[in-house]
Amino acid sequence: MSTKTASEKKSGLFNKFLDVIEVVGNKLPHPVTLFAIFSLAVIIISAFAGSAGVTVEYERVVGGEAEMVTVTAVSLLTVEGIRRIFSEAVRNFTGFAPLGTVLVAMLGVGVAEGTGLVKAALRKLVLSTPAKLITAVVVFAGVMSNVASDAGYVVLVPLGALVFASFGRHPLAGLAAAFAGVSGGFSANLIVGTLDPLLAGITQEAAGMFQPGYTVDATGNWYFMMASTFLVTIVGTIVTERIVEPRLGEFKGNGEELEKIEQVTAAESKGLRWAGIALVAFIAIILAGVVPANGILRAEDGGILAGSAFMNGLIVIIALFFLIPGVAYGVAAGTVKSDKDVANAMGKAMSTMGGYLVLAFVASQFVAYFSWTNLGTILAVKGAEILEATGMTGLPMLIGFILVSGFINLFIGSASAKWAIMAPVFVPMLMAIGYSPEFTQLAYRIGDSTTNIISPLMSYFAVIVAFAQKYDKDTGIGTIISTMIPYSLLFLVGWVILFMVWFAIGLPLGPGAFIRM
Repeated sequence: MSTKTASEKKSGLFNKFLDVIEVVGNKLPHPVTLFAIFSLAVIIISAFAGSAGVTVEYERVVGGEAEMVTVTAVSLLTVEGIRRIFSEAVRNFTGFAPLGTVLVAMLGVGVAEGTGLVKAALRKLVLSTPAKLITAVVVFAGVMSNVASDAGYVVLVPLGALVFASFGRHPLAGLAAAFAGVSGGFSANLIVGTLDPLLAGITQEAAGMFQPGYTVDATGNWYFMMASTFLVTIVGTIVTERIVEPRLGEFKGNGEELEKIEQVTAAESKGLRWAGIALVAFIAIILAGVVPANGILRAEDGGILAGSAFMNGLIVIIALFFLIPGVAYGVAAGTVKSDKDVANAMGKAMSTMGGYLVLAFVASQFVAYFSWTNLGTILAVKGAEILEATGMTGLPMLIGFILVSGFINLFIGSASAKWAIMAPVFVPMLMAIGYSPEFTQLAYRIGDSTTNIISPLMSYFAVIVAFAQKYDKDTGIGTIISTMIPYSLLFLVGWVILFMVWFAIGLPLGPGAFIRM
């Protein structure tokens, strides 16, 4: 009896903690409003810093030679500053690095989703898997689904529950496994997805404050994220089978007949075959432009990385990677009757980006103001001095940054919104003590991903609760979070260990991207 009482008290305290997070999070303004507030704050702070003559000096390497650079705070509450705010607002928006990259990539992804390719491919993957591997495949498919942005939330999460139920297992365990892969493993993948160019663009903007002209490629974290895909799959499988499913117990049913998972139809199978053929042909064409020493997609000096058409055009390649198989699938499966269907799929994908466009406009102003005022560089230099003074310049400081990123993620759901706030401060700060922007971005992505699945403010959280209530009508936010906490904690522990091993060995983070500058 005493044990039960203690358990109930723990449950009560835990739910109170979750209530606090939910209340505090709901009281935060919309990310658009947050950026407007931050922009106004930068303007006001710049006036005080400018009038006080705040100045810093730091050493910068230019052309292989070190030179001392002096930076002074610039006030925007001056005639010149106010004129600049108004005259360059449109340029700030159209020149915002993440804007074009995400929109172009989404053109291709939108076709793959609109024609039905993404949904059919996910169903084919999970339905053709042996029972003993089904957990790993569901988690793995969840991780891979984030290539198509948020498709995994609305396709794979309910599908995971159906697949587990069809194998006589608890559907909520399947839902949890899929949710863990889709959301907890949001930063991991075997190929570059839409999140990579989005974050890389923000990182590049921030890096330019400290070292003008610094380029951050979408593949900057690729090697680490490929390894992370297997980490998340293994950890997610263990947590599902050893912790979550035993805790849920045997599924007794909910009094209703469970929906049967639909087999891939003949038309869909035909579409998948033609999509595969189109994808192989497209990859062959790209390889023909990259592999030969005189390949058309190489740089003028024959290189593949710096200055090559392959790297500079990677976003277009990603878009075509989805668009071409998407069209082939649609024509073969009968979901594309004419070019109008393809154009409509692109238009539908763009229509879902309205909120992002509004956010990008305000965020671009904030980033620009931060750069114009030199506050980012000043904070970076001062922050680096403080870090050096405390001696926390190695793993303890980096792990602390991961934990801070994860904590902030509980209150601000958008990955790009958080990074647009944090990058202008932390990227230059860590560059000042020798760490590459790609490495700082990597640390952020670990923290950002691991707490997605326990944040009630994550945009799809309410949808996940609704999916779960189909199998248990009493399921609420606390139920989902208590189910997902083991994933969150063990993903964090596993990812930090991988991060430490990568750091100790000094492995490259991606093509041409390293831990240190």
